[in-house]
Amino acid sequence: MEPRRRDSRTDRLSPTQLPDTTTGRALVIEPVLRGGRGAARTAAGERTPAAKLDEAVGLARAIDLDVAQSGIVQLNALRPATYLGKGKVDEIAGLVKTHEAGIVVMDCALLPVQQRNLERAWNAKVIDRTGLILEIFGRRARTREGALQVEHAHLTYQKSRLVRSWTHLERQRGGFGFLGGPGETQLEADRRMIEERLAKIEGELGRVKRTRALHRESRRRVPYPIVALVGYTNAGKSTLFNRMTKASVLSADMLFATLDPTLRAVDLPHGARVIVSDTVGFISDLPTMLVAAFRATLEEVIEADVILHVRDISHEDAEAQLHDVEKVLQQLGIDPQDAAGKRAIIAVWNKIDRLDQAERDRLHNLAERRAAATRPIPVSAATGEGMDALAAAIEAHLAAGRVLIELELDPADGAGMSWLHRHTEVIGKGLNERTGRIAMTVRADADRAAAVRARAANGEWRMASRG
Repeated sequence: MEPRRRDSRTDRLSPTQLPDTTTGRALVIEPVLRGGRGAARTAAGERTPAAKLDEAVGLARAIDLDVAQSGIVQLNALRPATYLGKGKVDEIAGLVKTHEAGIVVMDCALLPVQQRNLERAWNAKVIDRTGLILEIFGRRARTREGALQVEHAHLTYQKSRLVRSWTHLERQRGGFGFLGGPGETQLEADRRMIEERLAKIEGELGRVKRTRALHRESRRRVPYPIVALVGYTNAGKSTLFNRMTKASVLSADMLFATLDPTLRAVDLPHGARVIVSDTVGFISDLPTMLVAAFRATLEEVIEADVILHVRDISHEDAEAQLHDVEKVLQQLGIDPQDAAGKRAIIAVWNKIDRLDQAERDRLHNLAERRAAATRPIPVSAATGEGMDALAAAIEAHLAAGRVLIELELDPADGAGMSWLHRHTEVIGKGLNERTGRIAMTVRADADRAAAVRARAANGEWRMASRG
């Protein structure tokens, strides 16, 4: 087994836990099919097997596993029974015994039968990539909604693996007709219990979805634009969120440090108020069941007016992470390449403070050569560098396609002022001393602007449009 490569740029994979807080000793295995998945991804300029192994080790340490050894395993072919060949299974069994490891993390998707056979061969708990991510999500969830979403995904995953929990009932006793053995009875009972629990969770998540829809509808009436942060896990979204909103959301150099979504109101430099939403980080090969379970949360992204795609531009696999995030956005029905879509997507090149001056200058020059609609914003959420440029870019994207209108209202027209506050973005308001009327400057999309003009045409307001 090839030893894993250390990431010399940062200590993101260095042990941060004390010995008495670890979940257990573990081995992390990165299987790579020769001439298959690993070679194809490398040839396409995406993630290398060594980089995937580093990420898997980071995932293992995110749940306080004490990684005793990790490495890449080259495979000529996938074995239906054990995924790995017999020689590799025996080799890893020796490593498990040598390191007294109780857990083996396989950075791939295992079938239930493969997982069970490997556990027997190694006499240790085996976790595949999906199970590992589910475990992390289960630990990170803090709200009732997050716990429900994780439980739904975990039960969906576990439903096909029930036989692992009942190894003493694997051989069914003979029976006549519809009479089955005790194994069949127990497994069917467990499946019914899981399906009943899934149905209950789906009902509760449906209520969560309706509640979120009501919240979004109330925000539309205000209306405050939504700015959603998305990106690869550990790209610095929560640090950027804290910088923008002066909040104190947990941010750490750790994969999936935060899970539950957070929303805060922010006033931009020129007075516009927006709602900033921090969302769960994405990752390569994110289980589809997690995307489905967290769809209610990710609908904040779907409904966003502006999406900030936060990237760790200092990471050696930044381009591969870009493709992985875009893939998840496409699963949500968002085309990352559609610059003329209903929402703006701003690329935020974060963590430039980790680069030397020459590389930072190169990135700034590269960004300046892009078209204004697709120009990335280099920032450092940790130091605050580039935050003014980011705020200006958000304001510019929000203003695009909106009409700026100047109005004068009668001071007694409280209902009209209230309507404007609810249905448009009020940029400024003051008293016109010459006319004695209330002067208001508002910004609205095409539909709301038409409604404003219609009310002005009825003689309610005096209007001078700048849009």
